[in-house]
Amino acid sequence: MKESLMDVICCPLDKGDLELDVDERDGEEILEGTLTCTECGETYPIEDGIPNLLPPDMREEEENGEAAA
Repeated sequence: MKESLMDVICCPLDKGDLELDVDERDGEEILEGTLTCTECGETYPIEDGIPNLLPPDMREEEENGEAAA
């Protein structure tokens, strides 16, 4: 994801601002890291350059579904 995306995304739960923590970067592209809501504290992973902004319960269902496949 591009860091400029931070200007338009927000927490899907409470619309709070997200704080970026970068683990891996390739030029301007953020490949791995986390987004943390400054209001509720929920964290969202960035994997392979894609931020996963699903609410926590939907992320768990997705992970469980992938594990069963």
